[in-house]
Amino acid sequence: MQIRNLHIPVLARKGFVDAVGNTPLIKLNRLSQKLGRNIFGKAEFQNPGGSVKDRAALYLIEQAERNGQIDPSRVATIVEGSAGNTAIGLAHIARSKGYRSVFYMPNTQSQSKINLLKYLGAEVHAVPVCPITDPLNFNNRARDHAKRLDNAVWTDQFDNDANWKSHYATTGPEIWDQLKSGGLTCDAFTCSTGTGGTFTGVAKYLKEASNGKCKLVVADPPGSVIYSYVKTGQMNREGSSFTEGIGQGRITENLKASLDCIDDAEFIPDEESIVMLYRLLDEEGLFLGGTSGLNVVAACKVAESLPEGSSVATILCDSGHKYADRIFSKKWLKEKSLYECIPDSLKKYITLE
Repeated sequence: MQIRNLHIPVLARKGFVDAVGNTPLIKLNRLSQKLGRNIFGKAEFQNPGGSVKDRAALYLIEQAERNGQIDPSRVATIVEGSAGNTAIGLAHIARSKGYRSVFYMPNTQSQSKINLLKYLGAEVHAVPVCPITDPLNFNNRARDHAKRLDNAVWTDQFDNDANWKSHYATTGPEIWDQLKSGGLTCDAFTCSTGTGGTFTGVAKYLKEASNGKCKLVVADPPGSVIYSYVKTGQMNREGSSFTEGIGQGRITENLKASLDCIDDAEFIPDEESIVMLYRLLDEEGLFLGGTSGLNVVAACKVAESLPEGSSVATILCDSGHKYADRIFSKKWLKEKSLYECIPDSLKKYITLE
């Protein structure tokens, strides 16, 4: 019997900040075998704060330090409007640097996210959902809060180009190099967008690295305008999604930076995302959140449009821990009309009533 060597020396990280990035690229073996194409997921849940947003959070704070928006020699305050994971990344990094943090978020977000932010010492304001044009929108409230404080910065994740540049500098090159080290090229990349930072940064890098040969496809849930905008130039939206932190009612500055890179868009219904979430657990042993499920569905759809043997990469944004009380609840699934779409063979994972 062949014994796998798990003792692979890795240099010790110099604190939380130094541990951000350099995550594994995982081949989704069973999906790849069924499709005859290689599906890869960037394991962003292995960042120290638990999500892909650690990367943007680090760049947002360090840009504010470099630009003199905050004085790092004094206790600074980081303020942001976030649906969860960016706030969690910012809160971790703020604590590691001795800063305070304040967050505004829609009151539709899971309580476990709010609790985690409070555990990290953050001040959290969960506010009613309003459009970005409303002064009471969570993002506008964060902006105004920062103005009232000394040595504080509103990191402005939706429109601050430090967001997409973090992925251009790290995530994109990592995906390209990891596939190249295995003798593969990145034939396509897809993921959903919230701020647009992850998609834009990775897409811009891969477009350049592949000399335009990498197909770049944005994925979108119900209730978002991105799919409609890419396909028709109109910002039409309908419905809503169980996924958190993705989908938009506008084209953010971060996403605008990659509009010339986008080759296509995929609309992913909630029914397909939730089933994939369960399949990834059952077939690949991966315990992931709903956005990761959506991203993998999109990767499979894109892969089917490519020749056999092609390689498609996507983002496994975070783990399922923050959403478990919902996505594994029979009651919640029924309320969202998602229970019946889950195959009987996968319902064994629904462990909460």
